[in-house]
Amino acid sequence: DRVSAAGPGESAGELGRARTDADGRVRVLGPGRLPAGTYRLTFGTGEYFAGLYAPSPAGPVSPGPPGPAFFPEVSVTFVIDGQAPHYHVPLLLSPFGYSTYRGS
Repeated sequence: DRVSAAGPGESAGELGRARTDADGRVRVLGPGRLPAGTYRLTFGTGEYFAGLYAPSPAGPVSPGPPGPAFFPEVSVTFVIDGQAPHYHVPLLLSPFGYSTYRGS
């Protein structure tokens, strides 16, 4: 449930780091307006699922919630034009899959 933002460029440092709130959102991450460029959001999905589930017991049958996250981290790389004052980049997450899109 850790989210960090980096960009533009591979050599750029981290712009911000936050944890999701009770609604699963990060309200502010990084500066108010970003210049045009390529950015990366990294979601700590392993940390998120570790907070929800205990590890599964060893053995051929593991009833209950899953063990370690299948996707321990999800990185979303995207390009912005620097004109929009706000970007909404949601991550829809389940234990074995995810999707994302540019929201409004």
